Amino acid sequence: MRTLIVQSNRALGEIWRGHLVRLGAEVSIAQNGFDAIAQIEDTQFDAIVLDLMLEDGNALSVADMACFRQPEAKVIFVTNTTFFSDGSIFAHSGNARALVQSGTPPKDLAQIVYH
Repeated sequence: MRTLIVQSNRALGEIWRGHLVRLGAEVSIAQNGFDAIAQIEDTQFDAIVLDLMLEDGNALSVADMACFRQPEAKVIFVTNTTFFSDGSIFAHSGNARALVQSGTPPKDLAQIVYH
């Protein structure tokens, strides 16, 4: 499974990456929306783990590009806020599959991605 992690906090992205690699995933990391969009244009992903609170504020742009370029890719949104806790993220992103808190244990996040 080819997975893209889009996370401004490189250390957290690496922790998530490690858990996904243990499950057999091939993982790339982008630390901002521009890098994520470039990777989405160049590489086919099965899943995208996308932090809604990217430092550059481009998370929804990344989600839009993923929906346009890779509609089959499952997008798992991660957030540390209650914004979108009403489930409205699923109306904003056609390939959204989950919304989880940033504090979700990394091994659980990896299982959600694989599911």
